[in-house]
Amino acid sequence: MSEKCIVLFSGGLDSTTVLAYALSQGYDVWPLTFLYGQRHEVEVAKSEKTLEKYGLTERRRIFRMDLSLYSKCSLTNSELEIPEYDPSHIPTTYVPARNIIFLSIATGYAETIGAKKIFIGVNSVDYSGYPDCRPEFIEAFNKTISVGTKQGCESKIEVVSPIMRMSKCEIIRLGTSLGVDYSLTHSCYDPTPEGLSCGVCDSCRLRLEGFRQAGLTDPVKYR
Repeated sequence: MSEKCIVLFSGGLDSTTVLAYALSQGYDVWPLTFLYGQRHEVEVAKSEKTLEKYGLTERRRIFRMDLSLYSKCSLTNSELEIPEYDPSHIPTTYVPARNIIFLSIATGYAETIGAKKIFIGVNSVDYSGYPDCRPEFIEAFNKTISVGTKQGCESKIEVVSPIMRMSKCEIIRLGTSLGVDYSLTHSCYDPTPEGLSCGVCDSCRLRLEGFRQAGLTDPVKYR
């Protein structure tokens, strides 16, 4: 029997690549999606088509929470403008402690279903400087759950970040080799009501540059 794993799956480029990677490694994948009041929930809606492609629609679990109290975050406060790409500082799209929250919930779910691994699509190469996307964070979190959970103490539970040290170009090439349909993914933080990507936010600019470096055309539509 294949080993169970949880994949944190938003429907974005990175998490879709990680989903395909986990499947290619023979894992019994259980997708976990978070709805936390993010303004780009269109990625979650689009993710349904990817789950249908892999036959995982019934497996996916959605965890809902309200993070609107994080009022200084432009992803959860629609009154704030989404900033254009600026690599000199961490943008307001940073959601305070998001991956600490997500991975804590995923760890509890892993214990519930007996999964030993939690896959997450964090990346510390072509990224916005979020502190919870770095190797140091994943290493520290793994130490925490190894001593702070029943399964961690008795057997094993581990967060895995397979694209951590890849460039966006390398991630796209990996996903393409695994048959990922990137037209089904969404990355933009500030899409139009019709779901078109803005092309100027951090996420869009990193995505577009990744496709350019990979010698490919981004299949999603931009306004």
